[in-house]
This record gives sequence, C-alpha cells and structure tokens, in this order.
Amino acid sequence: MKQTFVVADLHGRLDVLEAALARIEERSPEGGKVVFTGDYIDRGPQSREVIERLRAGPKPGWRWVILKGNHEDMMVRSRLRPAGDRSVRDDERWLANGGTETLDSYNGDIPHSHLTWARDLPSIHRDKHRIYVHAGVDPQVPLSGHDDSILLWLRYPAGKDVQYPGGLHTVHGHTPNPEGPELYKGRTNLDTLAVRTGRLVVGVFDDDRPGGPVDLLEVKVD
Repeated sequence: MKQTFVVADLHGRLDVLEAALARIEERSPEGGKVVFTGDYIDRGPQSREVIERLRAGPKPGWRWVILKGNHEDMMVRSRLRPAGDRSVRDDERWLANGGTETLDSYNGDIPHSHLTWARDLPSIHRDKHRIYVHAGVDPQVPLSGHDDSILLWLRYPAGKDVQYPGGLHTVHGHTPNPEGPELYKGRTNLDTLAVRTGRLVVGVFDDDRPGGPVDLLEVKVD
C-alpha cells in the first residue's frame, strides 16, 4: 500500500518538523511521499532553520512535495520585489503577521536564494484521489481557474464540509484549530496551531483509496 503523509503549518518550529519526520520514517521505513502544505515561516523562532531543512531535501527513498503558503507569499511580496515596486502595505502586512520573527532568525538578511525558493514553490498538488493545497479550493471554480488568491488565502466557513466535484478530497491547513485536525467527507484540515501548542498531526493517506486519512500520526513537542 503506497501512502502519502501530509504535514501542515510549521511556522518556524524546527523541533516539530524533525519530530514529525522521525515519526513518518518510523511508520514507513521503506520510504514514500510527504506533502508539506505551506507556512514554514513566521511567528516561530526558527524560520531560517525550517527552510534550510526543507531545502536540504529528503533521505533516499523519499519524495517531498513542498507547497507554498500565504506566509511565504507575504514574505516574497515584501522582500523580493524591488523597493520601488513594493508597497509599504506589503511590508507592514508581513511584519505584523510574524515576519519580524522570520527576520530575527536570519539576523535581518534573508538570502536571495531562500526568497526565490519560496517564490517558486508550487501552490497545488494533485493525485488520483486528492487535492493538496495550503488554504483550500473553491468547488465553483475549475482547478485551472484557481490562482493564489484562492489556493493560499481561502477560508472555509467553520464546521462546513466542502466536496470538490469528481469526488476529489481536499487536504489543507491554514485555518488553525488547536483541537484539530478537522475531518470531513470532502476535506481534511491539518492545521493544529503547532507553533503555539507544539502539537502537530500528520495525515496518512492511502494512494489507492479515495477520501480522508486512513491514519493520523500525532507528535507533541513541549
């Protein structure tokens, strides 16, 4: 049985990332696929270290799919655009949403290579049975018509199940619930506010079986 493991919002918690990877590798020593759904930076203390770990890549036998989150998008808009092409609002928005902590982790100077890496991350991944994104998808819009304003920023109404046409199950983060994950027929939200709780739940999905996770792997770092 081939499986996909999904890791949601890390927000500068390298300790949580390492704990999650150890648990995943323990579960599947032969390897597999891990999808990261974005928000690797901001708010937590180790944004630089998280990006460096992800850029280093997986062990042999593993495939990583690293998606973009809205916090990577904010950082890119604030730091990568030429000074004359970015607005004060871009800077203020990012800094007010955790960018200050990210800058601190870089001692104020984010390498250009890290910014272009974040800029070039894909915003969506799809397999036979599921759509993986940071925030969500709109069932009224064809996937080809989705842009980052949806994929990185959409908020589902609290408690609402949404089924994308064709029976595709959506796996996302972005909307924090420390009591999560939130499991519905049409979507799974894996954002458990790990930056504050130290608790992250990895979704385990059977590549040959539609729907939600077949298992959940919980890690907790004090």
